[in-house]
Amino acid sequence: GIVCTSTNAPVILDWAFAQREKVLFFPDQHLGRWTGFNKGIPLDEMVVWDPDLEYGGLTAEQIRKARILLWKGHCSVHQMFQPAHILKFRNQHPDGKVISHPESALEVCRQSDFVGSTEYIIKVVKESAPGTRWLVGTELNLVNRLAEEVKHEGKIVQFMAPTVCMCSTMQRIDPQHLAWTLENLAEGNVVNRITVPAHEAALAKVALERMLAVS
Repeated sequence: GIVCTSTNAPVILDWAFAQREKVLFFPDQHLGRWTGFNKGIPLDEMVVWDPDLEYGGLTAEQIRKARILLWKGHCSVHQMFQPAHILKFRNQHPDGKVISHPESALEVCRQSDFVGSTEYIIKVVKESAPGTRWLVGTELNLVNRLAEEVKHEGKIVQFMAPTVCMCSTMQRIDPQHLAWTLENLAEGNVVNRITVPAHEAALAKVALERMLAVS
């Protein structure tokens, strides 16, 4: 196999189809669907594979027809963005722009003016004209930080959803635990060491090196 990021997913998908006629895309079904959609793959040839159900909850015909099997997984933050949020923004601010991360639902991406990775979102907003207004569909801390960085140019950057859903995984990395880890390292103590079985590490390295070579 091979791994990808939200930026190089199109290139990696091309590589994958050069190896096999079908692709199992995981863990994020929305990134896989958006990437396949932009490659011209029909939606009925991209089906969701539910790992908790026999044969993914699919019929033999669906599996035969599918070009991409989308693992039933998603990002909890990007999952909450809805087309209705974009419609409300456009009604209130006809001149505003919408930019979303590709881990958002397909209809959210289709109704956005721009779709791309975190790095892409930052670049587009920062390079936009002064005084522009943006609705951003990605993680809240990034949106708030970006809003602060561009407000001196008269730009207004707002979070897409009306409710707040923090990324619980990212929130685990806080200043206190970072300081604790660094202080221990300075004293020669390695804390929270993560180990991976050698055979799994070897295969993971293959997948990573393939991505770097292809990209």
